[in-house]
Parts: sequence; structure tokens; C-alpha cells
Amino acid sequence: MKARQFALGIAAAALVPGAAQAQEVVLKVAHFLTPTTPAHVKFIEPWCGKIEAQSQGRMKCQLYPAMSLGGTPPQLLNQVRDGVADIVWTLPGYTPGRFPITEVFELPFFSTSYEATSRALWDFIEGSAASEFAGLRPIATWSAGPYLLHFRNKQVNALEDLKGLKVRTPSRLGNKMLAALGATPVGMPAPQMTEGLAKGVIDGALLPWEVVPALKIQELTKYHAEPTGKIALSTATTIFVMSQKKYDSLPADLKKVIDDNRGREVSAFAAGQLAEAGNASRDITLKNGNTVYQLAPEELKRWKQTTAPVAQEWIKDMDAKGLDGRKLHDEAAALVQKYSN
Repeated sequence: MKARQFALGIAAAALVPGAAQAQEVVLKVAHFLTPTTPAHVKFIEPWCGKIEAQSQGRMKCQLYPAMSLGGTPPQLLNQVRDGVADIVWTLPGYTPGRFPITEVFELPFFSTSYEATSRALWDFIEGSAASEFAGLRPIATWSAGPYLLHFRNKQVNALEDLKGLKVRTPSRLGNKMLAALGATPVGMPAPQMTEGLAKGVIDGALLPWEVVPALKIQELTKYHAEPTGKIALSTATTIFVMSQKKYDSLPADLKKVIDDNRGREVSAFAAGQLAEAGNASRDITLKNGNTVYQLAPEELKRWKQTTAPVAQEWIKDMDAKGLDGRKLHDEAAALVQKYSN
């Protein structure tokens, strides 16, 4: 299945009337952001519409955005494993130590575009990182957009400008990268950023474009520093996963509906939707009068050199766990390169 074919299937699903028979399976789908978020509107809702249409109304979703099933974002994985939810969308980075292999994609200056990185991530999770997903059935695993730095009231042009600034990060490797750059990293799930910026608890945030309007970041910041070139400063891996136990409980024909709507190209479709949303969010921010600027190439080279030890430390961490850190790093990098070409 190609990403385009999946997109056409999404469009066709919207035209299929609901079946008259009673619903047999209701999947509880939970995540941590609002229902206006691009991932919810552009991927989760259409995906749910598609599986309902293909199952002739025998399977549908009940959506629980913004942690409306209770709990906090780091608890989503426990919720899907414990049966509180059947499917969740979350960030592995919210649970440090739980996905140490998968987090290789979050290393500084490692990922590229939304779609290329997402295809590479799917292959890696289906292969070398599969052990981290025991009890889960991945449906789509995509990379958030290339991260950039959003600042309340200071334009950062050089490493020296970052010193002492409190900057939100979503993950362990984000912490390490910001610390290497001289900032003070503050671990914080996305929903808390709006309040953090409004109250001055943080001076800035590491965040992709696509979620900026939903969190009103463009209203709370003035300066937005983008890296230059094709390699991203950083990114976050995100996963849309189903309880394996719930999947196993489905009859064979409904399992096939799920299986027909998961995989590399479904992941790439989700990433493509977010890429479009990212471009729109950037335009909204510019129209708001904010300053969006690119770091100078020579300055970015300094940032890359300064953060290089983060990758070496990750490799050593994997070696300490009895894994071949260099091999895992190079395999993931090769997949990113393969799909970026």
C-alpha cells in the first residue's frame, strides 16, 4: 500500500454510509492533545472513519482526546496495556527508559523530513526495536516535524545566547541536547507548555511547527529559530499503538481491517498530514507578526559539534545494556538516509 492509496482510502471512507446493524466492537482511542490538534483531525479521525467503513460498521472508535480518560500523558502506555484504552497516541519520550532503542531517532541532527524519518522509524520498530513493543501492536509510528526553538522574548542567534535559558523538552535526549547547548532543560509534556510560557516558568520550547496554533504558542512567543539544511535539530518519535490483547480478541475479518490500515505507508501518510499542518502553522505564526529566522550555517555547525557527544553517550548506554550501540545507531541512520533519498 502506498501513502497515496491510503489517502484515497481515507477519502472513500467518508462516503460510505454506516451499517444498519449494531456496532460489535468499540475501540477506545486516547491521546494527550486537544481534538483540534492536526494529528487528531488529519489522521486519527480519518483512520477511525476508514476502519468503520471497511468493517461495515462492525468496528468504530470512541475518541478520548486531552487525557479525557483520566491520568497524565506519561500514563498512556500503562492505560493501553491495562485495558483502560484500546489504542493510544503518545510519545515514547514521555516515559524515559522504556524505549531506549527507539529513542535513537531523537538524537541531535539525526532525522530529516517528516515522511522519510517516519518510514525509517517504522522499519526500525518492526525490526531491531520490536522487543520494546511487547504487548502492543503498532499501527503507525511517525516522526513529529523537525524541532525548532520558540522563545518568549529573546532572539537566540548563537550558543552564548542560550546560556541559562529555561527551555521545554519532551524527552531524555532532548534534555541532553539542550544541556550540551548551554540551556537549562525543563521536561514538560506538550499540554503544560501554554501555562509554562504564559507564567514565565520557561523561556522557550523545543517543539515542531504543527502543534503551535493548537497550544497558542505563537501568541506566547516572539522568536522562532529554525535550523538550516535538510537535517533536523531534533525530533520526537510518536506512536499510535493498539493493545495486542485487544487485537487478539478480534475476529479474523476485523483483524484484517486493522492490518490493512497499519504499516510504513500509513505512518508516512500521517507524517505527510502533519507536514502540511506544519507549513500552515508557520504561516499563521508569521501572520501574527512573530520573527521566524534561520540560524547561520556556521553557527549551526557549532551546535552540531557541541551536541555530538550526546550520540556517543547513547551508543555507550546501549553497550552497557548488552546491545551493540554502534550497530543500532548506524542501522537507524542508514534507514533515514535510504528514505531521504
